[in-house]
Amino acid sequence: MNETSTTTTATVAAAAARKRRRKDGKYSSKDEDDNKSSFHEEEDDEEGEGRKKKDLKGILTSLLLLEEQEKGDQEEQNRGSSENKSMFDDNHRKKTRTMLDYYSDLQDYYTEVEDNDRIIKRKKSRVLAASVATITAVADSQSEEKGKTAKPGGNPGSGQHRRLWVKDRSKAWWDECNRPDYPEEEFKKWFRMSRQTFDTICEELNSVIAKEDTTLRTAIPVRQRVAVCIWRLATGEPLRLVSKRFGLGISTCHKLVLEVCTAIRSVLMPKYLQWPDGDSLRQVKEDFKSASGIPDVVGSMYTTHIPIIAPKVSVAAYFNKRHTERNQKTSYSITVQGVVDPNGVFTDVCIGWPGSMPDDQVLEKSALHQRASGGLLKGLWIVGGSGYPLMDWVLVPYTQQHLTWTQHAFNEKIGEIQRVAKDAFARLKGRWSCLQKRTEVKLQDLPVVLGACCVLHNICEMKNEDMDPDLTFDLVDDEMIPEIALRSTNSLKARDSIAHNLLHHGLAGTAFL
Repeated sequence: MNETSTTTTATVAAAAARKRRRKDGKYSSKDEDDNKSSFHEEEDDEEGEGRKKKDLKGILTSLLLLEEQEKGDQEEQNRGSSENKSMFDDNHRKKTRTMLDYYSDLQDYYTEVEDNDRIIKRKKSRVLAASVATITAVADSQSEEKGKTAKPGGNPGSGQHRRLWVKDRSKAWWDECNRPDYPEEEFKKWFRMSRQTFDTICEELNSVIAKEDTTLRTAIPVRQRVAVCIWRLATGEPLRLVSKRFGLGISTCHKLVLEVCTAIRSVLMPKYLQWPDGDSLRQVKEDFKSASGIPDVVGSMYTTHIPIIAPKVSVAAYFNKRHTERNQKTSYSITVQGVVDPNGVFTDVCIGWPGSMPDDQVLEKSALHQRASGGLLKGLWIVGGSGYPLMDWVLVPYTQQHLTWTQHAFNEKIGEIQRVAKDAFARLKGRWSCLQKRTEVKLQDLPVVLGACCVLHNICEMKNEDMDPDLTFDLVDDEMIPEIALRSTNSLKARDSIAHNLLHHGLAGTAFL
């Protein structure tokens, strides 16, 4: 640009000089030639500038075309990626649907196979029973003939009955544990209770679970029956291992567990798991008040989940979303709602509702809610966590974000009562390890087994059975604030009054400060 300006300036200066010489009359032919050459130089400079402008326009045009082409390529790429994503999503949905259909068909197939197996086993048992009857009849007839043809002085009744063949299994482990001189610490380690407590349970269940010997086999003793059940609940061992340990068949062990659990629930539950009344109710209220300062509290309530194998029906109802998200593994469960006294002894349980139900819905389905609606808990409180609604008989903590000192003080004290129930459930799952993992027990039989565990827990607590520290279990259950957290305006006023009294009578402590 500077060179062009310099050339133009020189050309203009030369033209001015020629013009002056022409005016002065000194204009020559040489000046004419210079004038022509100067004119041509001006034309060349103009042509050069035109070419440069043209080239610049071409470059700008090319850049614009390249930019438009790049935009077009980017849009085409975005369209292609969106098409690929939608295609991937469609394929994923198809695969998921196919897997679910396959799983459903597989479950139907297994159900059909199980039904066929049961039919075949039933037929075989009938055939076996008929064969045994035939063999017994033949043996009896042969013994009678031998008795008739026996020599004088012989014993005509010496013919023996044929017995049903039974697999010979080793019972050495159980025989060792059942010895009177077996170490007490070892016995308590295996069965979660002392030998004295174990003997008490056997005595109380004896009339219900005792069997008599038959001509085909000897009955299993009551102590061994109870031991099989308690061992299975305490360790959660698979039935095949329980079978080897006690020298019994797998199906026999499964049957014994259900029989003893049913007996515990029917015989021992009315005695060891009952709602307090009279003097016991007054004692419960006094113990809770002395521990927290809150009056008229008769129980601490908590709801936990027991993992189960995916059921064959109503799978979605038992799907536990919160446990699935936390454990990164598909989880199914049933619920156990329990109310405990100040000593951690269960006074009410509600077992078996699907794991997808929140705590407030389980409470509404329970028999405790029905009794409370009938006036059983009028003027009394059961303390629950934030997963329960505030009702005329259910006292829960404040859940809003910004709390006053009074509300903080109330939550501190009510948390102490709530921990009583949570610790009781932690000991329940710690003692009876079958509650910590998915069990082989069928869904319809689980309430009986879980009820038996609660009763055995109460017996251990009442007998002051110390729990091994190695059995400590960390209880993790997610609490969801109910959609309708307030069910009674009177209870709201009552809670505010209790919170006010706790703070202004110096009963709230200072942990919230």
